[in-house]
Amino acid sequence: MADNIPVLSQRAMAMPASPIRKLVPHADAAKERGIKVYHLNIGQPDIPTPDSFWNAVKNYDTDVLAYGHSQGLPSYRKKLAKYYQKVGYDVQPDNIVVTTAGSEAIIFCMMALCSPGEELVVPEPFYTNYNGFAVMSSVHLVPITCKAEDGFHLPPKEEIAKLITDKTRGIVYCSPNNPTGAVFTRDELQGLADLAREHNLFLMADEVYREFIYEGEHTSVFELEGIDQQAIILDSISKRYSACGARVGCIVTRNNELVEKLIRFGQARLCPPTLEQAGAEAALDEGDEYFEETMNEYKKRRDVVYDILMQIPDVVCLKPSGAFYIMAKLPVDNADAFAQWMLTDFSYENATTMIAPGSGFYATPNVGLDEARIAYVLNVDDLRKAMETLKLGIEAYNRR
Repeated sequence: MADNIPVLSQRAMAMPASPIRKLVPHADAAKERGIKVYHLNIGQPDIPTPDSFWNAVKNYDTDVLAYGHSQGLPSYRKKLAKYYQKVGYDVQPDNIVVTTAGSEAIIFCMMALCSPGEELVVPEPFYTNYNGFAVMSSVHLVPITCKAEDGFHLPPKEEIAKLITDKTRGIVYCSPNNPTGAVFTRDELQGLADLAREHNLFLMADEVYREFIYEGEHTSVFELEGIDQQAIILDSISKRYSACGARVGCIVTRNNELVEKLIRFGQARLCPPTLEQAGAEAALDEGDEYFEETMNEYKKRRDVVYDILMQIPDVVCLKPSGAFYIMAKLPVDNADAFAQWMLTDFSYENATTMIAPGSGFYATPNVGLDEARIAYVLNVDDLRKAMETLKLGIEAYNRR
């Protein structure tokens, strides 16, 4: 009987659905009707995972796939430290805690930095799973709202300072940014570092798109002044080596006490994936040519998406400088309803386009209702077809 069903936790009831994945049933139904779906909703690159990764996994020489070190395989951490040193950061193997993807890196840090009910300040729109991670960690996200008209860059430091309270434990940001593609300037990030120093906060930098910058340059949290013990890098191989399914990430910090506590979280889940760490270690041998080729391909794709968006009347979007996303304000009344309608009611030449509605990338209620994230992760020809289909879909949606 229904009266005997136990009540689920407040945490379970508060867990949000992913705007990236919640429309998947509608996409599956469209495919069952014979409609081709162009997936621009999810950051799943089609760039081949390097052969070096696959060869290391296939040739892993052991009779028993045993537990690894809770902090990560020593050989991988040693080689990973050399990678960070090569890009100019003072990192040693003991500064690194390997995690089960960047997701676990974020969750571990949220739980290590914040007691239940404490706060992290975060620019929005942000990677949508920050919302879910915060629910899992009983952390409250305090959003810094950034606007499409400004290219989703940060507001003045003085405005951000108003959000800091006695419950604030840190600031978390992503640059190059998911979902906007914005690359925060050194001055913007130094402003965050100054706030972290002035208010004794941690500064967590999600830097998974470090290699994907088309204009300007990347500034790491480790390059900022005055926050040596407060700076944290959150990282992952998912996008860098097009290895999303490998689930290998890491936390990098020179704060020894934090590392010690993070290792204890790692001990509780035993160890990160061993085979995938072996693959990740081998992939670190990929040279600059790999990234230059990949970056040039993404830049072509960005330009295709942006050029077609600019052909749509009343779209608001500045050309992003990094990652492989564009967050655009669309001329529709509700992006959630429109994205679903594209899957249930519209097709062009027996195809339709799937996008991620923008509201799920915000913590502020009722913001981003007319925005959508577009991931340019398809080849140029398919991407052009997908964007032309989206353009026609917007026209048809507004003629209803």
